[in-house]
Amino acid sequence: MTDTLFLRSDDVDDLADPAEYVDAVREGYRQRGEGAAAEPRTKLGSGDPPGMLTSYGAILPDTGAMGGYMYSAGFGAEDAWFTTPLFDADSGEPLAMLDGASMNPFKTGATGAVGVDALAREDADSVALIGAGAQARGQLRCTAEVRDLETVWVFSPTKESREGFAGEMNERLDAAVAAVASPAAAVEDADVVITATTAAEPVFDGDDLEPGTHVTAMGQYDPEKRELDTTTIERAKYVPDLRDRATTDAGSFLHALEEGVVDEDHIHAELGGVVAGEAEGRTDDEEITVFDSGGTGIETVAGAYLLYEKAVERGLGETIEFSPASQALTGE
Repeated sequence: MTDTLFLRSDDVDDLADPAEYVDAVREGYRQRGEGAAAEPRTKLGSGDPPGMLTSYGAILPDTGAMGGYMYSAGFGAEDAWFTTPLFDADSGEPLAMLDGASMNPFKTGATGAVGVDALAREDADSVALIGAGAQARGQLRCTAEVRDLETVWVFSPTKESREGFAGEMNERLDAAVAAVASPAAAVEDADVVITATTAAEPVFDGDDLEPGTHVTAMGQYDPEKRELDTTTIERAKYVPDLRDRATTDAGSFLHALEEGVVDEDHIHAELGGVVAGEAEGRTDDEEITVFDSGGTGIETVAGAYLLYEKAVERGLGETIEFSPASQALTGE
């Protein structure tokens, strides 16, 4: 038998701050850049009831952990359920099982922030944020840990949502956060553009991007999800979280491929390669860069292990027992 820690959402909620998530996720992508194993998501769909079952994983040898997400979304409950198994990367034994929902905006936001840190100009201080939900909150809070933000313009189609978001973030951040009435108004003169939506059509015009802008797109985890237009992809140095994901479920890149404006050689490098120094990031202040963040096991394992360590330190969670296969299959 092996003792394994079970961590409920209440156990891990607010257990780590955005800066800690950013540090953990950056280290995870550094390991990926040096050869750590990670694969794009596998998604199984159901039509009746409509829903999807998704999983992905990664091994972070220097962190000492491996695992990932398995989650369902939709189906009869019309909700999502995130489970996060975490294993010891040396022994293979299960370390923990986490309710992974509450960490999702922060581990995803930390990934976006690592992309900003690797690809945006050093003096970037203004952000355009398209989206005003939980993921947008995670993106902005984590981005504020890697750049000294002065101004943030947020657009969401619903006036109440964008204004409520701006009011909340004005209280939380040092930057001045304001709601604007259109994506164009948000993107104008922004140093960093962040899209945190579930859009099936582009959410801004790529011609509106000024030279030197960095774009982080985190809602492109399906061929039918398309936050960025082909102009943005064509104009930019394009960096995905995983190269293989760019040609399987990165909606905007796939559209650009289909329209013939780019080919697979347009993929500059994976984020991990840039973080590890194996590939160049930004090379001048006029370059437009895109980080395509569709979700991987890298940030999931990094974030989960961060929470696991903190939970152990504080004596949180419940211990459950797992039987190794050698015992369960033989009864010995």
